[in-house]
Amino acid sequence: MNVTTERKMSGSNLPTPTIIGAEGSRVVRAGFIPLVDASVLIAAAEFGFAEREGLRLDLVRDVSWANVRDRLAFRQFDVAHMLSPMPVASMLGLGSNPSPTITPFSLGRGGNAITLSTRLFARMQSAASLADGAGAMAHARALAQVIAEMKAAGEAPLTLGMTYPFSSHNYEFRYWLAAGGIDPDTEVRLVVVPPPMTSDALAAGAIDGFCVGAPWNMVASERGVGRIVAAKQDIWPSAPEKVLAMRPEWAESRPETVSRLLVALDAAARWCDDPENHGDLAAVLADPRSIGAPVDIIRHVLSGEFSLDAHGNRRVIEKYFTFHAQYAGYPRPSHALWIYSQMIRWGQVAYSEEGMAAAARAYRPDLYRTALGADAAPIDDDFRIEGDRSGDSFMDGHVFDPRKLEEYVRQFPVASPRIDRQSRGPDFD
Repeated sequence: MNVTTERKMSGSNLPTPTIIGAEGSRVVRAGFIPLVDASVLIAAAEFGFAEREGLRLDLVRDVSWANVRDRLAFRQFDVAHMLSPMPVASMLGLGSNPSPTITPFSLGRGGNAITLSTRLFARMQSAASLADGAGAMAHARALAQVIAEMKAAGEAPLTLGMTYPFSSHNYEFRYWLAAGGIDPDTEVRLVVVPPPMTSDALAAGAIDGFCVGAPWNMVASERGVGRIVAAKQDIWPSAPEKVLAMRPEWAESRPETVSRLLVALDAAARWCDDPENHGDLAAVLADPRSIGAPVDIIRHVLSGEFSLDAHGNRRVIEKYFTFHAQYAGYPRPSHALWIYSQMIRWGQVAYSEEGMAAAARAYRPDLYRTALGADAAPIDDDFRIEGDRSGDSFMDGHVFDPRKLEEYVRQFPVASPRIDRQSRGPDFD
């Protein structure tokens, strides 16, 4: 997808791009997956924010996170839309093709949800007498009841889809399941399904549920094949979602390009946060070159307006997507360490002081501050305690102190039995 910025920001008067030759070409090639949380990258290209900074952002739509990872590593991409845990995994040497990767910018928060098949949800309603307005924890406990019944009857385990082993979706799905008393390693089967395929896989009965980013949850609910049972905000509102990823040596050799790119993305994120722009943004995202989903669905998910199922049950989640407000773009190292804690919890890696340091190095607030200035960064601790602020709690009430990471992991009643041994984890690439 070669973006030419033919659709400009409504009412904008863009200055003539600055011509700079010190770092060579100002074309930045970026890979992305068709999800609404790629909005900031797409808006920066389509509405002139990159051009304003003297850059041409060349966006390439890809089909899987493993492809994006490999094409960034092999220098087919300069930067990439990437799952927030992927740079952490890369710095820990995890996965089939680990290559050092950093992020100086978060592309926002929110956007994920957990959807179960209508057949499974009906069984949960019967088992637990679920009310229409039941919350995420009630749904998880109802699913635990169904799984117990299935085990007693000798039925095969449920198959649940997520996007990648080192993904927010994997960790959030596991967190939700475990909070309800379900062991994700022994009581269900987790498999990788590319986001655009999740609705079809659910309809075909290949999977019984999935955790994925917008708009694919609502695509399934609108089709009448799925019921949304939890959103990212229910599990942990501040959880990082997608990030801008790049190779460390690329960033080091092009400091001015990196700074200009972050300035462009920061401006685009501000624009994406404004509800008045959601109509224009939804139209661009609905284009087959971007996401290729119905424009009405995209407009609704940008506003946090959900059709939970095909029976008229609805839910509005305020700030379902946050692209800029509350320092959503800031790459906070404590978030990287929470991701590391989940890798430990689920047996993908063993705890070590060296691992903590490597995980924290994946998130680069220094590059963010260099580009956007100290005033653009939060004044609190980069290694702050998470989950102890109003409106920002974990669904099970736990609090994460990155300085007590190992202690945090060990307090959970459901954790991987592999916690004490080094494991690269499953690699479903």
